[in-house]
Amino acid sequence: MDEIREPLEDESPEHIIAKLRETFKDEAYELLAELEAALLELEKSPADEDLTGRVFRALHTIKGSGATCGFRDVSGFTHEVETIFDMVRKGKIAVSKELIDLTLKARDQIKAMFDQYYRGGGSADTVRTREIAASFKNLLPDTGDKQNAVSPYGPRRHTESGGPSQAVPGKNVTYRIRFRPAQDILSQGVNPVSLLDELRRLGDCTVVAQTDAVPKLEDLNPELCYTYWDAILTTSQGMNAIKDVFIFVKDSSELKVDIIDEDGKLDDEKSYKRISDILVERGDLTADGLQKALKSKKLMGEMLVEAGVVAPGHVESALVEQQHMKELREKRQTAESTSSIRVSTDRLDGLVDLVSEMVTVQARFSRAAALFNNPELLSIAEEVERLTGELRDNTMSIRMMPIGTTFSKFKRVVRDLSSELGKEAVLVTEGAETELDKTVIERLSDPLVHLIRNCIDHGIEPPETRKVTGKPGQGTVHLSAIHSGAHVLIQIRDDGAGLDANGIRAKATEKGLVDGNRPDLPDRELFQFILAPGFSTAKKVTDVSGRGVGLDVVKKAIDALRGSIEISSQKGLGTTITLKLPLTLAIIDGFLTRIGAEYFVFPLSLVEECVELTREGVKNACGRNIANVRGDIVPYIRLRERFSIDGGPPPIEQIVITRVEDKRVGFVVDHIIGGHQTVIKNLGGFYRNVEGISGATILGDGTVALILDVPKLVQSSEKEEMQSLKGGEPSIQKTVA
Repeated sequence: MDEIREPLEDESPEHIIAKLRETFKDEAYELLAELEAALLELEKSPADEDLTGRVFRALHTIKGSGATCGFRDVSGFTHEVETIFDMVRKGKIAVSKELIDLTLKARDQIKAMFDQYYRGGGSADTVRTREIAASFKNLLPDTGDKQNAVSPYGPRRHTESGGPSQAVPGKNVTYRIRFRPAQDILSQGVNPVSLLDELRRLGDCTVVAQTDAVPKLEDLNPELCYTYWDAILTTSQGMNAIKDVFIFVKDSSELKVDIIDEDGKLDDEKSYKRISDILVERGDLTADGLQKALKSKKLMGEMLVEAGVVAPGHVESALVEQQHMKELREKRQTAESTSSIRVSTDRLDGLVDLVSEMVTVQARFSRAAALFNNPELLSIAEEVERLTGELRDNTMSIRMMPIGTTFSKFKRVVRDLSSELGKEAVLVTEGAETELDKTVIERLSDPLVHLIRNCIDHGIEPPETRKVTGKPGQGTVHLSAIHSGAHVLIQIRDDGAGLDANGIRAKATEKGLVDGNRPDLPDRELFQFILAPGFSTAKKVTDVSGRGVGLDVVKKAIDALRGSIEISSQKGLGTTITLKLPLTLAIIDGFLTRIGAEYFVFPLSLVEECVELTREGVKNACGRNIANVRGDIVPYIRLRERFSIDGGPPPIEQIVITRVEDKRVGFVVDHIIGGHQTVIKNLGGFYRNVEGISGATILGDGTVALILDVPKLVQSSEKEEMQSLKGGEPSIQKTVA
């Protein structure tokens, strides 16, 4: 009697399609990013067949996987674009700027279709979809291709009789391939070696040439191809990707593809097939030939060759298949424990929250152990602290992503904006492998777009202007990233006209941002005014600039990430903007201090040193907030006064000296406690706009400590002193300058 199976929670077709779509989500956007990157490279190298292949494969996968997941509109529309690039691969259509422009529009439209489902981005414009599809049809040559083209919602269905079953893309499948090209393939303008090279790019591939059909020298025609090839290929691209490699020669050549392993199904077998079994499966050996060879007692391969029933090349190919499968099995078994999986963002965020809570509990446990002063309890507390630290580091590393995932899309920004403004510019990237917290990367995207657009609009000159000044007509925007301690430095540099210091000074004076009597204001500080709200030196308003909106948005975004912006520029040579960002926003190494009964945490990465502030030191400064630190004059801010904390200071106070944008600024506190692993908690809505505080943390005894926003404190103190000291006594800004 058949076993009665309990029904699953929901096996309806709609539920299955929804699960497939959710699985395909990340891959869909990755394919769109790959398509855009390949198109931008193809525009620079239109004759590169490899780039054409990259574009075709991305489109083909979007079409096939989209159809599997029920995205019929995506599949049908993508099919139209794929058809054109099939013609490009056949040499019937040339790569042109018009084709690249149209395909980029199609890529954006496909993204809009996915956004409609995945991100609730509104409905995709079906009229625009049909217009783009019609534009692609107009690119077809005046042959039967136009008559055979289909509507954007009715793709052709290719059917082939016989052959192996179609493997699902995404699974790791091993194929046995025999490719016997037509003897006149060379006269058709096709190089079979190029096809084999393209086959190798699909995955782990071994190719063996079979030469048993090559005639004697006196009978050989050098214009004919007598060689055929056997290949063993392990790939996740699916059967269609293999057939696409040979799509131009499939009618004139013999191609046989067999699946010999799918997702490691043969791993449970003690060993792979014997040489004789492989040869019989391929049709290279008959049962009678095998019996004839078995009369000898030599190795199977030698017996078969000596018996004259199998060519040496066929035995070599079978041996290669055996070795390929052996190595593949070993790799799978070794990599089983280290294979990557996709995890939803919500789960990752939840894990980080739990680790943050554990760090807080661990601090409480360590404090309790110290109070009881029990050696065994202290030993356990130390071990828990070590394990918690490792768990914290590993959890944070899971959230780290290469920043290149953001860099890649900016090439499109530079291309489109340059074309719109009639300029020539190229984006050069460096350090794409630099890793940064996922949240930081996501929130960094828009500020970088603003900065790069600013480089193209304000920095890079028109080609004719550049040539007059001795520069190449094409400008360069350089985008780089590099680790620097607990921070990442992102630099945006252009070789354009540079900033007009006099124009900025005049505009800043006009808006009351700077005292007109201060001509000595350094350029480094002067350039910071372009980040002020409503600040613009553009002569006219355009779609890109002139409204005074943009860089102030950048500053707000970078401030929210607890980062800083530094600007340097040389007239006629270009501008460099450097963003300094923390590696993560969840947990930082802090420096804990106390004022009265209140606790404050400095980000440890900003702290340089600590010195004492005595009554004598205060007296020698004649009432000014400055300290002499080994001959250097360092201005300081009294946090007790800043935050209106009751009570009087101790006889000897402490100055925590920080470095902010190349300035050394001190902060006076009562007591220094030391390093503290800080879990950042957001402040409630009531305290969210308190200037100088970026968050809070919970100490081991449950006390709340405020995390200081050091750059904000310095900026606000400078503004207050500039307003109160009309050029009289030295302010923080004057002292540092």
